Amino acid sequence: MTFIAKPKLHHPSLPQNGLCYTRRDYEGKISTLCAGCGHDSISAAIIQACWELEVEPHRLAKLSGIGCSSKTPDYFLGQSHGFNTVHGRMPSVLTGANLANRDLIYLGVSGDGDSASIGIGQFVHAIRRGVNMAYIVENNGVYGLTKGQFSATADQGSTSKRGVVNADSPIDLVGLALQLGASYVGRSFSGDKAQLVPLIKGALAHRGAAFIDVISPCVAFNNHPGSTKSYEYVRAHNDAVNRLDVIPQRQEISVDYAAGQTIDVEQHDGSLLRLHKLDADYDPRDRIAAMNYIQQHQAKGEVVTGLLYIEAEAQDLHKHLKTVATPFNQLDAAQLSPGAAALAKINAGFR
Repeated sequence: MTFIAKPKLHHPSLPQNGLCYTRRDYEGKISTLCAGCGHDSISAAIIQACWELEVEPHRLAKLSGIGCSSKTPDYFLGQSHGFNTVHGRMPSVLTGANLANRDLIYLGVSGDGDSASIGIGQFVHAIRRGVNMAYIVENNGVYGLTKGQFSATADQGSTSKRGVVNADSPIDLVGLALQLGASYVGRSFSGDKAQLVPLIKGALAHRGAAFIDVISPCVAFNNHPGSTKSYEYVRAHNDAVNRLDVIPQRQEISVDYAAGQTIDVEQHDGSLLRLHKLDADYDPRDRIAAMNYIQQHQAKGEVVTGLLYIEAEAQDLHKHLKTVATPFNQLDAAQLSPGAAALAKINAGFR
C-alpha cells in the first residue's frame, strides 16, 4: 500500500487565526477512507472548529477505539496527543487520561459499533460520571470494515445494501445520553457543515460530558434506498430545532441567521452559545422536554438535529470527586504517597 504525504509548505496567503496557525496546521494525514465517506466531512468540521476556537494543538488529546470512525483521528490535528485504544474501550482510557491530566482538552471519537455494541457499557459510565470531554459518534448504522452488517443503531425496518430488512429495535445514543445525565447533547449530519462546526465548538468549550451523535452515511454499504442513514434520507427527514453560534469570551461576532427568538447560554469559560430557534416551542435547557420531543419526531420518521440539550451549570468528574486543582501527573511522590499516617486518617473516616 502506498501512502501519500501532505506537503508541509503552506501558501503564504492562507488565513491565520490568533495563534498564527492556518487551517492546514490542524490537519493530519491523508484519509484512506472511501471517497465520499461522511467521516471525512466530520474530520474537516473538527479541523475547522479547532482552528476557529484557536485551540493549541498540543493541548488537545484525541482518543478512539476500533472501526472506520476510529481511524479518523489520524486525519486531523496531527500535532496533538493521540491514543487509539482497543474496540469499545476508548471511554475508560479517556477517563483515566482526564483524571491524570485535567489541563488537556479531551476529544473522544467513536462509531456506532464501537460505542453502541461492544463499548456500550463504557459509553454509559463515562457519560453518567460527567467526564469532561467532547464525545463524537460517527454513526452510519453499519459495520463498514466487515462488509456492511447492521449495527445496533440501525433503524428497525431499514434495509441493507443486499436487501435484508433489520428486525431489531435500534439503540438511540442521543436518548441514552440524555437519560444518563449528559450536560451537552447534540445531533447533526456530516453533510451539514454549517450546523456541525458550531456544535463541535460548543462541545469543546463545555465543561462536563458533551455528546454529539453525527449521522455519517457509509457510501459503500449504507447509502441506498431503504437506508435511514443515507444522504438522501437524512436530507429529506431532517428537523433542525435551532441554529447555533459560538461567541468566544463574550466577543461579539456577526451572524447571518434569520430573525427569530434567540437564547444565549453562557458556558464556564465565558463563551456564549447563541441559539437561534427554528422551532418556537423547543427549549434546549429542559431535559425531559428534549427527550419527549425527540421521541415524538422519531415516531414520524424525522431526524431531530441541532443542540438538543445544554446544562450551563454542569459539573465534571473532578468536581464530583473533589480532586485537587493540580493535575495528578504534576504531583510529586510525597504528595501522591503521603505515608501511613495519612492512610490511617482516611480509613478512619470510613468507620
